[in-house]
Amino acid sequence: MRILGLDPGLGTTGWGLIQAEGNRLSHLANGQLKTDASEPLPKRLSHLASQLEALLADHAPETAAVEEVFVNKNPQTTLKLGQARGVALMVAARAGLDVGEYAARLVKKAVVGTGAAEKAQVHAMVQRLLPGCAISGPDAADALAVAITHAHHLASARRLG
Repeated sequence: MRILGLDPGLGTTGWGLIQAEGNRLSHLANGQLKTDASEPLPKRLSHLASQLEALLADHAPETAAVEEVFVNKNPQTTLKLGQARGVALMVAARAGLDVGEYAARLVKKAVVGTGAAEKAQVHAMVQRLLPGCAISGPDAADALAVAITHAHHLASARRLG
């Protein structure tokens, strides 16, 4: 199963695509989608949607997972993150994908073993779990971690079902 993980952000949205075959995971691709901070918010959201649509068309994932919003100290930042996340959810749903949603702490716990892991620890564990993959930045590493978490969740659901 091809799983797309997304770490949404208005400025940079990380994405990671993995293949899950039973308990075996392999890296397929990863990257970052960027919007221009000088553009108005509606245009940035539209550009993000277009980039996500192209990503789905290019890579044809079978399912997707998106990191949930965490509350920042700055409410405006949290709101913008939520809007970018909404675009990611909408584009994936319109493409007919089932979408898993995971809290950042759950992703860290699934990949590193502790919900309080630092970004560098997540990056290192993603590289260990997907040997040989070149990760194109911290947002892409987080997105791959979301995809890995979704793969584990789906495998657990199959075992229980």
